[in-house]
Amino acid sequence: MRIAICDDDEQELARLSELIAKYQLNSGENIDCRSFQNSTDFLCGQKGGEYDLILLDASISGKSGVQAARELRERDRNVEIIFVSSSPEFAVESYSVGAYYYLLKPIEADALFPLLYRIGSKLSGQEEQGFVLKSRKGVVRVVFSRIEFVEVIDKTVSFHLADGTVYEVTAALADFEEKLLGRPEFFKTHRSYLVNFHYIQSIGINCVETKNGHDIPVSRQRRNSLQDAYMRFLSKTETEILRNDGQTGRGSEGVERTEDAYGGAWRILLVDDDMAERTYWADILRVHGCMVQIAKNGGDAVKLAAKEAFDCVLLDVMIPGEDGFSICERLRRLADVPIIFLSCITEADRQLEGFAAGGIDYITKDTPPELFWAKVETRIRLASADRSRTQICYGPLLLDLAGRRAVMDGRELLLTSEEFDILWRLSEHAGQVFAPEEVGELVYGGQPGEDGQRIQMHMSRLRRKLDQACGEHHFIETVWGQGYRFVPV
Repeated sequence: MRIAICDDDEQELARLSELIAKYQLNSGENIDCRSFQNSTDFLCGQKGGEYDLILLDASISGKSGVQAARELRERDRNVEIIFVSSSPEFAVESYSVGAYYYLLKPIEADALFPLLYRIGSKLSGQEEQGFVLKSRKGVVRVVFSRIEFVEVIDKTVSFHLADGTVYEVTAALADFEEKLLGRPEFFKTHRSYLVNFHYIQSIGINCVETKNGHDIPVSRQRRNSLQDAYMRFLSKTETEILRNDGQTGRGSEGVERTEDAYGGAWRILLVDDDMAERTYWADILRVHGCMVQIAKNGGDAVKLAAKEAFDCVLLDVMIPGEDGFSICERLRRLADVPIIFLSCITEADRQLEGFAAGGIDYITKDTPPELFWAKVETRIRLASADRSRTQICYGPLLLDLAGRRAVMDGRELLLTSEEFDILWRLSEHAGQVFAPEEVGELVYGGQPGEDGQRIQMHMSRLRRKLDQACGEHHFIETVWGQGYRFVPV
């Protein structure tokens, strides 16, 4: 791998050089590394293709790091750029030039080494595999690792590459499916689309957003299998990193893999409508071994939380539609998960509003990555102790959450899945009154106002079963004109 380091701080330049030398010794990878102390010297004579990776100081003397990156991109669209800086102020701007990552100084091995590994893997033998196409631009060789997604319109198959190049072929998608889907990184999201997992930025309800900003449709039938396949792909990628490092439970140079109570990686829901911000924070979480799901707005976040279990929700305040405070209240009614606000709003009264809405912490976006991760990790670990409870007892009523059973005085109640969910969710908010529509939101994650009649039907049957099993106490009471509440013994 050919690496250039550009930094006007001599100590930092030496430190980065030492780290790369240490990585080369540990990994056995052949690395050619060169150093520059200003952007002018670095750009002088550059035609493009000289380097695979640039470690570029965002505030380097001469042309700024971002300006230098823009000029470099005109000559080389494929080189990976990692910005290094003592301040996060250039982070958002850095992604406008296609930065691979943004690291804050002082750079440590546990942050840099996983990135070097991933870039090196992409440049290895896997990078050479591909096939030859007879496109409208002539005969071309397409490398698998550079394919972002494939689409078919009528009888034209278009191969969209990560650098923006598009090759069109007169053919059917089926002509290429077997070869592409035989590889773990490709998935068919729709009858007309294939996507490369390496380039997925987020998975929404109806589409996949790629790192280059393309929205790829996802059919309803393939939605769940896509999410499962992507999680397996991420898990397999992290496992391969660990295996190659010869370590168990830790990544390169001591990067600890985070795990939930069931032995899997922590699952985090990140809610933010800004693509650059999502990329920045999601990459930090993934470096620490987390699996990250993305939602661009509150509605998508509520739907995802209703279908999947998360260990933590990171929620921006200024999002389209309902603001983060309102969404936090809906999520708190839906699931027992720690919610952390992640916002550029720093005013104390707004932070207090976040805590009042049910947030467990409030992190401002100028927080350094190390402190950000320390806060997230601590909150998840503290919350995991409460989440480990699998049985809840209310006098004669026992709720077995793991087995999804309700037992009254030792005898199991024959509840439907929806009846159990209603009883469980209401019991989590004992004494609080919910209108039928709010119970529907609590159980199904829908918008307020949905499922009111449906809930009333299930509620009637559930109350009858509870009263027959225990005539001495009404666990669910009707508050006339308002709704229902759970009353523990």
